[in-house]
Amino acid sequence: MDVKLLEKKFHNDMEYIYLAAKKLKYNPTYFWRMVCEKGGCQAAKQLIHTDTPSEGFTTLWELGRLDLSVEAHVIKSEYATLFTDDERRICIERLEAYGFKPSGGQNNG
Repeated sequence: MDVKLLEKKFHNDMEYIYLAAKKLKYNPTYFWRMVCEKGGCQAAKQLIHTDTPSEGFTTLWELGRLDLSVEAHVIKSEYATLFTDDERRICIERLEAYGFKPSGGQNNG
């Protein structure tokens, strides 16, 4: 798939995360602002390259919905070309540290 189309698909997934979170009575305004200003991929990269998980990540963990996290989307095999191996490793380690086991349909690097 063309990189621009794949970036658009990922961006759409970030929109889905926002809407799904709102249905859970969680309004991730900072995340949404980042996605709107930077685009889904760049927002994800910024969130990945932090020393600690974002507030949104921990809120999703508290809600039992890490499947809606940016990290869970970054490690999907369909998006492997958008992120470096190091970025995917960070996501896997962060998810596993919070007890989330990526499903078998995802390439864990």
